[in-house]
Amino acid sequence: MKLLLVEDEPILSKSIARGLKKRGYMVDCAYDGEEALELYAVNEYDLMILDLNLPKLDGMEVLRQVRQEDDAMRILILSARTAAEDKIEGLDAGCSDYLTKPFDFGELEARIRSLLRRQFIHRSTELCCGRIRVDTAARRVFVGKEPVELAPKEYSILEYLMHHREQVVSAEELIEHIWESDADLFSNSFKVHLHTLKKKLDGAGGAGQYIVTRRGQGYLIKELGEDML
Repeated sequence: MKLLLVEDEPILSKSIARGLKKRGYMVDCAYDGEEALELYAVNEYDLMILDLNLPKLDGMEVLRQVRQEDDAMRILILSARTAAEDKIEGLDAGCSDYLTKPFDFGELEARIRSLLRRQFIHRSTELCCGRIRVDTAARRVFVGKEPVELAPKEYSILEYLMHHREQVVSAEELIEHIWESDADLFSNSFKVHLHTLKKKLDGAGGAGQYIVTRRGQGYLIKELGEDML
């Protein structure tokens, strides 16, 4: 999943981004309101983490401008403004959630997971397709009862396909949601990670066959008959 972090404090921004990247998220950072809107305009994000006290353009104005174009974007306000009226203003302006500073990183990540589940209209933390099971809270993958150890990008590819089960997803869409904004769309990195993902799933009872390639279109994950595994 690809997130836009809008925070003007460099140390805090780097700390949050580092923690989220360790959990497998792709994170772009903006340090003022204008930069946030510029990145939002040219990239596709699954969720925005938005501070309110920003230079150049206040976070509340960023929220309003995004909402004028996009009702579905998940926006989590992360702010030192703790007054009830600030929370009410943010919620009325269209934020999806509001978390005050100082905060616990575990709670921030739990709120992000909750919003992303809401985005895909899937309230369970468990995604299943045939014998493949993904625990999105623990970021763990199982084939049957056997755990499968995946690298962060391998996991992100699988989770995104599981959220779009039975739907063809293009390579470009996967790269936009999983790699950073400056990623090379023509790089071989995506194909390498996909190949390794399928190989690891194949090593757990042939489950790599669940990921199907549609030439010229993209990839999908679909349930196969047990006789095909």
